[in-house]
Amino acid sequence: QAQLAESGGGSVQAGGSLRLSCAASGYTISDYCMAWFRQAPGKEREAVARIDRGGLTNYVDSVKGRFTISRDNAKNTLDLQMNSLKPEDSAMYYCAAVRWMYCYRLWGGYADYWGQGTQVTVTS
Repeated sequence: QAQLAESGGGSVQAGGSLRLSCAASGYTISDYCMAWFRQAPGKEREAVARIDRGGLTNYVDSVKGRFTISRDNAKNTLDLQMNSLKPEDSAMYYCAAVRWMYCYRLWGGYADYWGQGTQVTVTS
């Protein structure tokens, strides 16, 4: 059974850093486009960063220059390094995966697999 499991969330002061990880099981991520999403209370889910199977990345404007998405196909993991965190980055963060041919749909939330989420709280 295919699963995604996030870890690494927590509480940090503004300006701090966190590194989120997403471990895939039941399938290999090498043929998948992967992404991180987030959802804050009362807000819609938004795509934060995406990485295709070739390593090409996309970011939402609000995190450019602060967040870095990466993948390790050998370890079957996806990471999100978050630096210079701001209170507005507080949210539940989810990883998601879609088969590579549907990568263009992932930014809109179309995914084959979703993780359960990990909470990030940034205090001012």
